[in-house]
Amino acid sequence: MISDVEVAPWRPGELTGPGWGATGAAMKCRGPVAVWLGLPLITLGIYSLVWYYKIHREMADFDPRRTQPVAGPMLVLLFLSWTGIATLISFYNTGNRIAAAQRSAGIAVTCNPVIGLLLCFVFGLQVLYYQGELNKITEAYAVPEGTQVLLAG
Repeated sequence: MISDVEVAPWRPGELTGPGWGATGAAMKCRGPVAVWLGLPLITLGIYSLVWYYKIHREMADFDPRRTQPVAGPMLVLLFLSWTGIATLISFYNTGNRIAAAQRSAGIAVTCNPVIGLLLCFVFGLQVLYYQGELNKITEAYAVPEGTQVLLAG
């Protein structure tokens, strides 16, 4: 029998929903152009390493069910960038981690690690792309950074 009560679809940030239950800390929304060009120019490139560490820290806090490295990817850029291949692998893995975070948020997975990898050859645009993809998660929840949010099962 069909009831007269209509159930509204679940949206990220609400307290109930099918298959939801684990919680994590909301990530920070950053300006992609500032992260890609502005702040690295002002800090002579140091902010790029800070940003890379921070996004990995936030993704680990966002979904504690996944074992994600935090300092490792930044250390790869710092100490192994001379190899070239280690940096490319790190960028590719970051794209996979962002896609997993989008899955955990219950939004459409739009982050493609291959696109991020290819964009690193075009003026380092992978930073712009990856921050834009991370901002989709923060916009879906629309809560301040650090707020506990529900994750997809």
